Amino acid sequence: MGLNYIWDLVIKAEQANLSKKKLQFKAAKVYSPYMELSTEVLNSTVVEPTVEINPYYRFYAIFRDYYDVNFTDDLEMRDAFFDLIIHFLADIDLMQGMNKREYYIRFVLRDIEAGIFGTSVKEKLRLFEQEEKEAIALNILRLYETGEAVYLLKDTLRKIFKHSTIYANCEERDELLFYIGQEETEIARAKIDLIKEIFLPLRFHTDIYWDYHFGIIDVDKTMQIDNMALY
Repeated sequence: MGLNYIWDLVIKAEQANLSKKKLQFKAAKVYSPYMELSTEVLNSTVVEPTVEINPYYRFYAIFRDYYDVNFTDDLEMRDAFFDLIIHFLADIDLMQGMNKREYYIRFVLRDIEAGIFGTSVKEKLRLFEQEEKEAIALNILRLYETGEAVYLLKDTLRKIFKHSTIYANCEERDELLFYIGQEETEIARAKIDLIKEIFLPLRFHTDIYWDYHFGIIDVDKTMQIDNMALY
């Protein structure tokens, strides 16, 4: 499916880490009366920074006299004002489709980006995709509601690293063992550091195992020679 509406385009842009502030809306000179977005490729799913739209598809009452052919003064200012209006209408579109929890998620992400959770968390959050950011924000809300830090630590890690597992060793000491299930990289380590900064209780010590799982007796797949880490 291609992009059909301005709200659809803004969501796709956010998923591609393209800020909606960088989108520029222009009134299309040639367009279909049956579509809001005017793209060269009908079913395109790629978001371009400059977007041509049919302003009369949904907003005829607003723009019916805006591009009167007899009005030729201040065209540059008119185009800039058009861009501002469409951004405003796109925000209304997005808000109309949101529930209360989605508003809270956006508030949490805004607080993180404002540095309320610290500079380190703010900088590392930029490494995550939009869907991952929203998963982190949702679990921050759940942390405030439930206080279940260790459970939410496990849940967040699994959402970001699909093959990960956390093991708890609380008999001798408060220790959590992280198996990530992928090769260690600088970005992956920074992501784990952010998750720990937010959700890890202070009393816990952690050890991280990347692509090699530590051996567990009676679990054959973890007891393979040359594919096993020592604990």
